[in-house]
Amino acid sequence: MHTNAQTALAQQEDHLFKVLSSDRFLNMQGLGNEVAHFIYDYDPSWALDVAKMKKRLKTKLATERGIDVLEVNLYELCVELLKARDVWDRVLDAEERMDKADFLRGLQNMLDPQTHIAPAIKERIADNPFQILFLTGVGEVFPFVRSHTVLNNLQTVVSHRPMLMFFPGRYEVSATQGSALVLFGQLKDDSFYRAKRILDQEA
Repeated sequence: MHTNAQTALAQQEDHLFKVLSSDRFLNMQGLGNEVAHFIYDYDPSWALDVAKMKKRLKTKLATERGIDVLEVNLYELCVELLKARDVWDRVLDAEERMDKADFLRGLQNMLDPQTHIAPAIKERIADNPFQILFLTGVGEVFPFVRSHTVLNNLQTVVSHRPMLMFFPGRYEVSATQGSALVLFGQLKDDSFYRAKRILDQEA
């Protein structure tokens, strides 16, 4: 990671800490009727450094401000769901011999955000008291789980606490086309309008 990127990431980490620890953010103020869902979009090449930054943020929020962060990693959650249904080994076996398109469709059905992922996250947050939810592992679950469908299905599930999705790519806002997530800076997800870019929030 070159010096300019390190400086930019350090500035973003400072901004994130200030926003996430603010009463305005924690109390979900100034949102109108919108859900308190936010996106932290970052250069995919920063992934390892962002992972370290995320750990530091969680520790700092807990030790300096007493703020509990619950992290849900979508990839780990998907693996847990498949293992719980005793299909994990079959999925690994099928990946080698099935047509890619057929395999993708099958996996998408098994990990449908509405029927499987959102209820699993609902269960997870019911068992763990927290002030902020971090949603990670977005890049690892593409293309069988799409970011926008997860966000859409979490609007009612995570409505009592703010949520921050860590997104390896760009969050684009267009006056004519609404908002879009561009995964890895190349793959455009469907438009959605509810989540806000965390770096644009006032600290």
